[in-house]
Amino acid sequence: MPNPQDPPRAAAAFDSRDFRRYQLARLLVIIGAEAQAVAVAWQIYAITHRAIDLGYAGLALFLPGILFLLVSGHTADRYDRRHVILICYSLQCLCTGTLFYLSWTGTQHAAALFAVLFLIGTGRAFSGPASSALLPHLVPKDNFVNAVSWGASIFQLANFIGPALGGLLFTLPLASWLPEPLGTHMAGGAIVYAFTFATLVAFLLLLASLSVRPGRQEQRTISVDTLLAGFRYMWHKKLLLGVTTLDLFAVLLGGAVALLPIFAENILHSGPSGLGILRAAPALGALSISILMTWRPMNRHAGVRMLISVVLFGAATIVFGLSRNMALSLAALFVVGASDMVSIIVRASMLQLATPQAMRGRVSAVNALFIGASNEFGSFESGVTAQWWGAVPAVVIGGIGAIAVTGIWTLLFPSLRKVNRLSENELMGMEREAATAEPQN
Repeated sequence: MPNPQDPPRAAAAFDSRDFRRYQLARLLVIIGAEAQAVAVAWQIYAITHRAIDLGYAGLALFLPGILFLLVSGHTADRYDRRHVILICYSLQCLCTGTLFYLSWTGTQHAAALFAVLFLIGTGRAFSGPASSALLPHLVPKDNFVNAVSWGASIFQLANFIGPALGGLLFTLPLASWLPEPLGTHMAGGAIVYAFTFATLVAFLLLLASLSVRPGRQEQRTISVDTLLAGFRYMWHKKLLLGVTTLDLFAVLLGGAVALLPIFAENILHSGPSGLGILRAAPALGALSISILMTWRPMNRHAGVRMLISVVLFGAATIVFGLSRNMALSLAALFVVGASDMVSIIVRASMLQLATPQAMRGRVSAVNALFIGASNEFGSFESGVTAQWWGAVPAVVIGGIGAIAVTGIWTLLFPSLRKVNRLSENELMGMEREAATAEPQN
């Protein structure tokens, strides 16, 4: 008989049938989404040749997260989270079909691509909180951190495969294999979008087959009080506020992914296939760390290790910005992804373990806003600064900023470096101690 005090087996989360199916669905759909992101970015830059338009693409994905923040979190708590995800990804199918049509007809209007990206962002604004809040329903509580680590591994595996596959599909010479006029139209982005559409359909079928029925978590009707509950909860839980805002500002300043088309074309001269490889390198680094952490969980000094990882993230970003060699650039991006993954696992574990089940949708919506701000709005910030200063200075200054933010947050949120083990008892205990001590200060 296993000892209840023993840590879970490395693959314990996969004992759950629903977890296995859900992760297979995520693997497929994220591969498709990452392949699609490469095609869209390359098409936008090919049409306009302006760094700022790569920023506008990120802004189009981010704005729905702001507009629908409060409603999306309440929706994830008020309705069956599985149904919410199904509806959102049905919208993604429509969006990908539209991208296919635009590519098929050879559009030269970047505004049409921005409009589709806004709709994709709308679907993500609602599906993100619902997906985060669904995970605890798929595995026993004791296996939750293991499930987060495996979920992160699968996410990064898809992030590694998807961009490289997107770059490959984009350059696939189908014109010589297919009869006219099909060969003329079925090229570049159209091939990628057809593939992405297929992964979306597979995702919907697998998600519909899950046996879990989370049902309604929030029983109260919509009101200002219920809508703002996630903000209030996170504001009072300084540990959660610190870990989410640290990631927000570090990635917001240090993110270089949005500018990769510029580096691929103008600095490293590697074309769309090189762009796919560059996009895949951070995911390979993140995948390596996430797999390592499934076999060797972070049992001690989780907070300190997270802070060190953010410093490494900034330093690797600086190296990438200064590099003119493809091998060195790939190595730097590998470290960027590996160091960022430590922060992702710590943040995701803390967010769910330190939040009551009935509020996970709304708190996840706030977290999704922070993630969107760091990723999509960070892309806009990168595009603007690259337009002003150039791509290389924008990346280097951003990496320096990420390191500076880590130092400031270590002082503002001292509880971050005190986190030892990622367990519900320890995290809740730290919050109770902080709440007891606060009136005395």
